[in-house]
Amino acid sequence: SILAGDPINVYNFGNMRRDFTYIDDIVEGIFRCIFKPAIFDKDFNKRNPNPSTSSAPHRVFNIGNNKPIELLEFINRRAPLYDKKDDGHYNLISALHKSIRGSDPDAALYWMCRMLDGGEDPRFIARRLVRMANEDIGLADPQAITQCTAAWDVYERLGSPEGELALAQAAVYLASAPKSNGVYMAYKKALAFAKQNGAHMPPKHILNAPTKLMAQQDYGAGYVYDHDTPEGFSGQDYFPETLGRQQFYAPPERGFERDINKRLKYWTKIREEKN
Repeated sequence: SILAGDPINVYNFGNMRRDFTYIDDIVEGIFRCIFKPAIFDKDFNKRNPNPSTSSAPHRVFNIGNNKPIELLEFINRRAPLYDKKDDGHYNLISALHKSIRGSDPDAALYWMCRMLDGGEDPRFIARRLVRMANEDIGLADPQAITQCTAAWDVYERLGSPEGELALAQAAVYLASAPKSNGVYMAYKKALAFAKQNGAHMPPKHILNAPTKLMAQQDYGAGYVYDHDTPEGFSGQDYFPETLGRQQFYAPPERGFERDINKRLKYWTKIREEKN
């Protein structure tokens, strides 16, 4: 009857059984589980003393603004398709992350608003934005992480809904920023290398010699204080002598990392000249 749109009187849940048997329990369960804002219309009986013969529309409950609506209309209203604990939670944060990585601020705003509308904790979104700033923007725009932590701080100070605008601003900033995973990839390579080569001692020239015995063993011998050089760069090797120099960080020619690249190439040239 509900799906067909036939009139059905559902009122005084749990107290009376008119024109139905157990359908009221089913409907009430659905309403209470899915449509939390619903305020059931307890005055239906008073306005309609003869529900089976009344020509009044079957207005079962009110929503927020106390405006009665019909049962079928209420059932057809869909709640946001979002599950904060299962697939919906991870699918939408993945969509937000990839939209930002793909430099699409409009899509990023859509997915973030979907999450907020579905009841996601804004602090979870704030944490993920910080992660995105590290992973996908990095040093191509060093201000990206500052924007995200500032937005998080604004949210903590203002709360919802005002503070959510700061998160939206951070999302747009990340999506429109130059992209780089240079530091992210360098970190992964360095971590894997360190796990496989974790028993090598630092070279003695970069070790301190707080005792006479250490000084006798050449701890700190030959160390050059970088600020004492004309270039502010000594060009010394800081890797274990048993390993030799390694390269993990290879910044792309994007954003601020273009300047970093120039600096690294300049230092590489001086190192080769001095060694």
